[in-house]
Amino acid sequence: MDITITDGVALMPPPFSAGLGVWSYQDGTPGSGSYAGQANAAYVPADQDFSGCLELQKTTTTQKLRYMAQTPILPGVYLRISARVKAMSGNLPTMKVAAWAGNAGGNVASAPVAGPQVTLTSYGQVVTISAIVGVGNRQGVDLVWGPQPTYGYFGLDLTGPNGGVVRIDDIAIEDVTEVFARKLMDWVDVRDYGAKGDGITDDSAAFNAADAAAGGRSVLVSAGSYFLGSNVTFESAVRFEGTVTMPATARLALTRSYDLDTYEAAFGSEIEGFRRMLQALFSFTDHSVLDLGGRQVQVTEPIDVAAVTGVTTFAIRRVLTNGQLNLVPGTAWNPTTVTAQASYAVAQPQTLTGIANVAQIAVGSLVTGTGVGREVYVTATNVGAGTVTLSQPLWGAAGTQSYSFTRFRYALDFSGFARLDKFEITDLEFYCSGIASALMLPPVGTIFRLSGCVINSPKDRGITSIGTGCQGMLIDETQFLSNEQALRAQDRVSIALNVNANDVKLRNNRIVRFRHFAVMNGSGHTLIGNHFFQGDGETLGVRLAGVVLTGLNVKTTITANYIDDCFIEWSNEHDPTPDFSNEFSYGGLTLTGNIFTVINVGPSFRWFVIAPKGVGHYIQGLTVSNNVFRPLNGNIDRVEMVDTTVAGLDFSRTRNCVWENNAFNAVNQSTVNPVSLEFAQNTAAVTWTLDPSAYLPFGGWARYVTALIAEGAIKDASGAKRFDMPYVLTLQGSGSQQVTLTWPVATQGKMMVTTRVDNPN
Repeated sequence: MDITITDGVALMPPPFSAGLGVWSYQDGTPGSGSYAGQANAAYVPADQDFSGCLELQKTTTTQKLRYMAQTPILPGVYLRISARVKAMSGNLPTMKVAAWAGNAGGNVASAPVAGPQVTLTSYGQVVTISAIVGVGNRQGVDLVWGPQPTYGYFGLDLTGPNGGVVRIDDIAIEDVTEVFARKLMDWVDVRDYGAKGDGITDDSAAFNAADAAAGGRSVLVSAGSYFLGSNVTFESAVRFEGTVTMPATARLALTRSYDLDTYEAAFGSEIEGFRRMLQALFSFTDHSVLDLGGRQVQVTEPIDVAAVTGVTTFAIRRVLTNGQLNLVPGTAWNPTTVTAQASYAVAQPQTLTGIANVAQIAVGSLVTGTGVGREVYVTATNVGAGTVTLSQPLWGAAGTQSYSFTRFRYALDFSGFARLDKFEITDLEFYCSGIASALMLPPVGTIFRLSGCVINSPKDRGITSIGTGCQGMLIDETQFLSNEQALRAQDRVSIALNVNANDVKLRNNRIVRFRHFAVMNGSGHTLIGNHFFQGDGETLGVRLAGVVLTGLNVKTTITANYIDDCFIEWSNEHDPTPDFSNEFSYGGLTLTGNIFTVINVGPSFRWFVIAPKGVGHYIQGLTVSNNVFRPLNGNIDRVEMVDTTVAGLDFSRTRNCVWENNAFNAVNQSTVNPVSLEFAQNTAAVTWTLDPSAYLPFGGWARYVTALIAEGAIKDASGAKRFDMPYVLTLQGSGSQQVTLTWPVATQGKMMVTTRVDNPN
């Protein structure tokens, strides 16, 4: 920097050859006397050392020489006043740069006005007298003026004995701020520490050296292409004008500049910058959060996170947040499908064997075939053994058959990890545009978390679990927006998420028009405050399951959800031996405080469906309470059913089935258990036959009567009051759904009878 160039400021005094009228023997201030016509001063046009100079005889105690123009003093600018001098005759004086400091108010008396003094020791020897003046108190500044002076009058002082004669070359006033540039700048350049920037030489050592030397300043990677062959960590802030290339296994850790803008500048690519940020996130580089700063990243191909990071096991909390991943069309997103013959045996419930082309089957592939439940994926492959490990057993596939293995593509794919715990994604949108899926979880891990996210228009899946990486998963306040909203419900194929492990929390999410919201195995789940709806514009339209529970004893609560144009299905399609065999059967499920709505369906629609895949199962723990059921644009017959396509339920073993305090609107038949009904016998009879079957859940049996209360007098055929009691027989009628009351004599009257479909013990 030079203010004579950048600001057009005139600093340099005119040469003495231009006349002595601008040179004062006083302070140089307006009104000062000049050397023009003075007897002790003369211009010498020729000198063997100077092309032209001032010859001056010292006649006063302090002989002053001042340039009579104001020289500005600016913050951040440093001026050097210098002159070459030599003694010619007489006494040898002492000389120094001297000044007068001023501002709009006049003289600033506090400012130092004399530089280092030099005593001349011989005649004819050329000596340079100089001093640096500036606002800042920096090493090398002789006259530290601070912020008050705004200008000065500069020149020389001669002290010592009088009578000596000296010659003075033209005085120079120069901007020497560049002398302090290294200290003034808040950065160091990697090129100053040996970086070549030729794209070939390994500049890793130079980068590390620059970082070590920064000492609190930032590092500048100036223009060029820098090859870094090994890991580089900047503990200082860094700015990239040039770009870097690195092997995939080498990491660039920017501990003080961990942001997408800097990484994009470093690698010359937004997506590569994002990939390298992910890599650094898993490398213990002083950051636990990758914040995209609200940026949108254009993702051109699936991101294999394990391959990018070079890490396969990680158990320390990391967070990806605040931005959007926007999928860009391309062939890299195309799914692949492999067909293979394989054998399945229930003795190895999660293994397919005898696969000749197992090398072609990708981990994470969806498995389809006869007897395969929904959302079964390939967790691992063994080429040598010709086997595939499955995320779930198959319910009806014993023997050898052909299977299809379809590998969807995901924006973020964690399937390459052996284990990943406590990874979180918050306030991030996966904008899939129907191109590919959003997120594949690791095969093993705990407490994967999504919060405040949007999974927008995934082609096939929102979130896929191919193993137990969903253990304890938390999904909160996230929107799942289908790419198939214009399709009929039965034509959709996309699924918002699936679960294989236990203890998943789905809370306050909004899910729009997928084939299914969640296919869930495992137990210990809580679904609270979600709104999922799967309708379409058809009249008398088909509706599919919103939540599919695929385990038997699920230990799950579904509470305060808005369940709209879909239903809850409870199956055991991930059971390798689906027939009941001395195990827990359908139990551990609570549905309470939900709003059930459906529009434009036929009377056969049901909101709660149990679909056994084997015989002998029964209900052994189900509570449905305090829910509101309401169809719109037409009534339905009832709210629950058993899908007997494969098998029914054993109603002789129903236990702990509570169905109470629900509100039914436009439902032809409400469901209640235990159900208390008034029965009126208008003609005297020994046996009263009571039929509560319409109210009993799932068309179950009338197994117990827990209360009998007479309403008014019980009378015999003659009208006489009777005070004896009947005995009760349950499981009556062809469907075991009736109850009989048998009296000692023929009687008539009214009884309030409480019947249960279950054994409450």
